[in-house]
Amino acid sequence: MLTLYTATGSCSRASHIALEESGLAYEVRLVDFAKAEQREPTYLAINPKGRVPALATDQGVLTESPAILAHIAALSPPGLLAPTDPFAFARMQAFNLYLATTVHVAHAHGRRAARWSDDAAAQASMAAKVTQNMRDGFALIEADLTGEWAMGDAYTVADPYLFTFAGWLESDGVDIAEFPRVQAHFERMKARPVVQRALAAKA
Repeated sequence: MLTLYTATGSCSRASHIALEESGLAYEVRLVDFAKAEQREPTYLAINPKGRVPALATDQGVLTESPAILAHIAALSPPGLLAPTDPFAFARMQAFNLYLATTVHVAHAHGRRAARWSDDAAAQASMAAKVTQNMRDGFALIEADLTGEWAMGDAYTVADPYLFTFAGWLESDGVDIAEFPRVQAHFERMKARPVVQRALAAKA
């Protein structure tokens, strides 16, 4: 049994959707950020980083979305959630890592700028750049979307990850309609029953 620690509206939503897609046995445990449960000793014993997602397995705990998504794909039937070709798999990882290291950081500058500076003016300056940085990031993603899914014609764990980040655009001051391919992908994802189940679970 896999246990996913997640928080409502966070990047961990992608891992929740991927688990639904996989058919693997799992359970979800919500970490309430409003109550700062991610900083409580019981959760820090699971993930000392104090963040989500965390995936508890019989071999230990995994953290970081790209690693968790790749692990879920590896546990699933071959080809279901990730390419079997090594180069295609690396391309998927490059896509996911761009989301994690560039797009997610741009988004976080609007909400958690205190991670990078204690200076109020610097924090405000970072927050002021969020809309443009998110727009720039999604412009690159839009240009690379050439098929129905993030990696082309085959659905992969990159799709719930992109869906999750695209869902943040409005709150970051970006109209998703600026990116027609991203918007079409977002709507296709919303129509999937597994996505609807994950959203209904508030994760």
